[in-house]
Amino acid sequence: MMTLHREARLRPEFGAEYPGVPAGVWMAAADIGAALLFNHLHSALPPQLGSRLLDEAHFEFRGGAPRDHIEVRTRREDG
Repeated sequence: MMTLHREARLRPEFGAEYPGVPAGVWMAAADIGAALLFNHLHSALPPQLGSRLLDEAHFEFRGGAPRDHIEVRTRREDG
């Protein structure tokens, strides 16, 4: 089933690393990302973030636009 919005599902083996995110449940990737950012901002020792908020090794993804059709812009190119 193709969805218009990107969805993510936390892999069960990484469930302990993401309190508040249920493992094995498809959710809107944007909602998971917002929850993770909120937790990072309010954590005494926020974890180091990589280039992607949702680690592809920890999450499965489905739906949304294919990555090769997404135009990526940097802040330098905004305007």
